[in-house]
Amino acid sequence: MGEEQGQKSVQSSAGKPRLQQAIEFISPLISHSHSVKVFPVKWHSIRNKLEEILSNLTVIDQNSDFHDNESILNTVEAILATLKNCNELAQRCVDLSYTGKLLMKSDLDIVCTKLDNHIKTLSDVYTLGLLTHRNALVVPKPGLSASREDVRFYINDLLSRLRIGSWDMKKQALVAFNDATEEDDRYVKISVEVDGFISFLVHFLDSEEGEVQEQAVKAVCMISGFEYCKGVLISVGIISPLIGVLESGGGSSKKFAARCLMKFTENSNNAWSVSAHGGVTALLKICGKRDNGGELVGLACGVLKNFVGVEEIKRFMVEEGAIPLILDLVRSKDEITRICSLDLLQAMAYKDESVSEMVVKEGGISTMVHILDPKSSFSMKIREASLRGIMNICCSSENSLHILIASSFMDHILYFLRFGEASVQELALKAAFWLCGTSEETKKLMGDAGFMPVVIKFLDSKSFEIREMAAEILYSMVIIPRNRKSFVQNDLNVGLILQKLDPEGAGEANSSNNKRLLLSILMSLTSSNSARKKILNSGYLKNVEKLADAEVSDAKKIVRKLSSNRFRSILSGFWHS
Repeated sequence: MGEEQGQKSVQSSAGKPRLQQAIEFISPLISHSHSVKVFPVKWHSIRNKLEEILSNLTVIDQNSDFHDNESILNTVEAILATLKNCNELAQRCVDLSYTGKLLMKSDLDIVCTKLDNHIKTLSDVYTLGLLTHRNALVVPKPGLSASREDVRFYINDLLSRLRIGSWDMKKQALVAFNDATEEDDRYVKISVEVDGFISFLVHFLDSEEGEVQEQAVKAVCMISGFEYCKGVLISVGIISPLIGVLESGGGSSKKFAARCLMKFTENSNNAWSVSAHGGVTALLKICGKRDNGGELVGLACGVLKNFVGVEEIKRFMVEEGAIPLILDLVRSKDEITRICSLDLLQAMAYKDESVSEMVVKEGGISTMVHILDPKSSFSMKIREASLRGIMNICCSSENSLHILIASSFMDHILYFLRFGEASVQELALKAAFWLCGTSEETKKLMGDAGFMPVVIKFLDSKSFEIREMAAEILYSMVIIPRNRKSFVQNDLNVGLILQKLDPEGAGEANSSNNKRLLLSILMSLTSSNSARKKILNSGYLKNVEKLADAEVSDAKKIVRKLSSNRFRSILSGFWHS
């Protein structure tokens, strides 16, 4: 028995230096591999595996109970042999001294397989309980009243599982962390403070284990929602792995990655970093795949929208064919896809004539006007997005107005002013306001279409903004003689304007700016004989007279004009009698 223990002691004393030798061998090997310019994908995978073995061996080195573990000793010896082989291959790749690419690729595949086997052996040893390190015990999650030190201890325990646990244990540790962060923000803040924890989360974004990758990207997505954590995530190099997830991850992982990138790209500096790592191309590819769901495509559009503020990146998007691609999404059957693509399209075209003209050329205006057709089955949300898009795009395109008019745009706007819900009515009113500012010919067409009797009803709106917008539209239209004549023909129109000028009216309805607009409309109407007669015969003329008595200049002008015309009428009647 004593002889057996003596042999174990020799093994232990010999094993410890071998373990340290392996640890000391890996770090420079990882650094050396960065010098390799050939087979980049293979060496990226090898580096990830070496980093995982290094983490596992570091935990083993800290555990004094490894001395009695023959399996660990044998594994360390095998690892050392693989490391030496890996180092030789790295040098040959740097020197380009290998005999053939196919043979070298085969050698690298063999090394990858060996490293995977070493990782599995170390994980199995841990899972079977052969390591009795205190962190192998299951530490329960602290309660909501737990101290900060209890939370830190728990996160350190999770970190140990991430370092050396089996893939199933790693996944469970990540799930536990995500559950904890959803309940208590302290786990996020302390996880950033625990050395190495964030690096491990980012490391697992490259994992080939789908569930581990999904939980890891979910974790960094949660952490990225806190402003003080973004810098830490950027510093450990999160951008490149996130784009890798976008390119090859599972569906859920891609969604978390896109959400994460959306948070990061709120800052234009990070937008540059995403673009530099190929993020724009990856996001456009997501938008171009028909089998991607609406949620993922919508998130991709959201990230791309954050790039629009950086002119050089926007130009790159356009060169990569973004406009026809986005318009194709606008024509999609999925509602989320349509709404998000419309938001992206208008952001790209806003105050950008070249992009706006491209949208027009690609048939985008007709597509958006079709969405507004009351006979179609589109939801109000999509119609609102389309209406916003039309206004933002057409304000930068000289060629779009005739397309709008030819596409029954005015008819659709008039319909929503009459029958639309409050939100779309407001947008329709803004569209009418925009149309009034385009040309006199457009105002004539609007008058003929019947806009004025519809718009005047909005003077009764509870919204101060809507009342003023309605007054602006009416004033802009009645200065056109043909429209003025049409407006005056309805007795109620003139009476309503006079009624709204009640100086004793309360609140915003009687604001100075609103009075000014209404008086401007009235002043324009006084150039019409029939309008003057209706004003003079109205019971609400006293409202204008009261304003004139209160020294409101526009009201005084109207009263003087009406008095002068009345006097001339009397004289005219006298001389012709």
